[in-house]
Amino acid sequence: MGQQHLTEQRFRSLELDPRLLQALERLEFNFCTPIQAKSLPLLLAGKDVSGQAQTGTGKTLAFLLACAQRLLTSEQPATEAGKPRTLILAPTRELAIQIHKDAEKLFQDLPLRLAICYGGKAYEQQKKQFDEPVDVLIGTPGRLIDFFKQRLYNFKSIEVMVLDEADRMFDMGFISDVRYMLRRLPHPEKRLNMLFSATMAQKVMELAYEHMNNAELIKIDADTPAVERIEQSVYHPANHEKIPLLLGLIKKLQPQRSIIFANTKYATIKIWEYLQGNGLSAAIISGDIHQNKREKLLKKFHDGEYSILVATDVASRGLHIPDVTHVFNYDLPELGEDYVHRIGRTARAGKSGAAISFACENHAMNLIDIESYINRSIPTASISNDLLVEPAPPVKMKGGRIKSGGRSGRGGRPGRGGKAGGSGKPGNGRRHRSRRGKGSPQQQKQGTKKAV
Repeated sequence: MGQQHLTEQRFRSLELDPRLLQALERLEFNFCTPIQAKSLPLLLAGKDVSGQAQTGTGKTLAFLLACAQRLLTSEQPATEAGKPRTLILAPTRELAIQIHKDAEKLFQDLPLRLAICYGGKAYEQQKKQFDEPVDVLIGTPGRLIDFFKQRLYNFKSIEVMVLDEADRMFDMGFISDVRYMLRRLPHPEKRLNMLFSATMAQKVMELAYEHMNNAELIKIDADTPAVERIEQSVYHPANHEKIPLLLGLIKKLQPQRSIIFANTKYATIKIWEYLQGNGLSAAIISGDIHQNKREKLLKKFHDGEYSILVATDVASRGLHIPDVTHVFNYDLPELGEDYVHRIGRTARAGKSGAAISFACENHAMNLIDIESYINRSIPTASISNDLLVEPAPPVKMKGGRIKSGGRSGRGGRPGRGGKAGGSGKPGNGRRHRSRRGKGSPQQQKQGTKKAV
């Protein structure tokens, strides 16, 4: 619910329930962001909204306020068990968890009950949520459909529908599941509908047209002042120079809090292993990390216990992490919009930041599309010898699990070294799934196939 940059529109000038205004005052939210200022008047008037806005622009608060206002003023019967009144769909569990946390803060003193459903953990615990009435149901498509088919709940009482990060739903192959649920909701005219997306491609527009009631299209310029405050630069290393260069830049810049993005889970593990082996403790978000561990590590990074987070694009959207000073694109993303999302993790709440990218042998061609998307050239930085640090051997991650051993980064058994380059599978990829890791071979095999 970050307030990246504000307008002169005050929340108190909107027709919001007094209890919501008190909650906003408690959270010290006084002025609207552009997406909030443009969408809330329409939503509070009962009109559907299809909004194009980048992450960090305050859209989560916008749709949570609209949901709460609708429920608090609704003339529909009280909530019953198995009959949720609001459905909020998110493409990833991390985003669903973040939305749930934001809702908990906003609805702290309101008579609205929340439930969250996502894959990877707490299956029976999540099922028990439906033993009690649920006002706002938040989740990812797969787990929601699973519980729906078990008849733990139905969609007959849905008054509000929110589809967050619609473009990511397409990218991650969830759109069939999304359509399955939307077709089982009450008619669009009988509910309030919101769709938010970083881009309004034709496929997203068609989705809005089919499942919404004459939605008003709102576009917020992606080139926000925050992007202007980011110092961008790009290096052109050979593949084998990427790890030495990363370690050298961290040593030189001493970033207070940084996120290192890679395109694959294998690359994130490789980076993490070299950081650990070189005395740099880091959190990691990857499909090879157990969900419970991922959540704990993300919280520790959020709370400042770790100063470095290594992640795929799962951390580029929806997660509100304060005071990130540096973003490293170890791999250049394929899409310009993903680049904007990544670097948008820094320079938040009016602060400045730095985004450093590696245009290596494998991904340098992506730079053309990125610069075309942001409509500017990214300054090239030269690689001096002092920036190429000779890395110590990596600490191998066993069975997708982080070895405990304190903040020194030397808790695990050092590996046998290996070439410090590339962005695909690190070294001999088989060594990252130790047969001695916990869990059955079938569980380990399934763990490697989890989507990030």
